[in-house]
Amino acid sequence: MGGIIYWTLIRTAILIPTLWFLLDQFDYKFWWIISIMSVYGVIIHPAILQYRSFMELSKEIATDTLCSTCKHFDESAIICMKHDKHPTKDFIPCDGEHWEPK
Repeated sequence: MGGIIYWTLIRTAILIPTLWFLLDQFDYKFWWIISIMSVYGVIIHPAILQYRSFMELSKEIATDTLCSTCKHFDESAIICMKHDKHPTKDFIPCDGEHWEPK
C-alpha cells in the first residue's frame, strides 16, 4: 500500500512543474482542461489501478491464512501489527506462536 502512495507522490511531483511550464505554452482556458485531464490520467487513474491490483493479490491472504483470523492482523495493509511484517501464503511472521483470535 505504501508503494501506491509513494509512486502517486512521485508522479505528482513531476506533474506539477510540468503543468506550470505548460501554463505559458497554452491558452489559459485550454490549460485548465489539460491540467484536469493530466491529473486524472497521470495521478488518479494509475493509483486506482494499482490499488485494485493490490487488493486482488491480497484477497487470498486476507481471507485464507491463519493471520487473517488474528487480532494483530490489519486487513487494509495486509500486515501483522505485532511483528510489523507482511504475511504471505507461505510465510506467517510469528509462526503461529503469537496468534490470538479476534
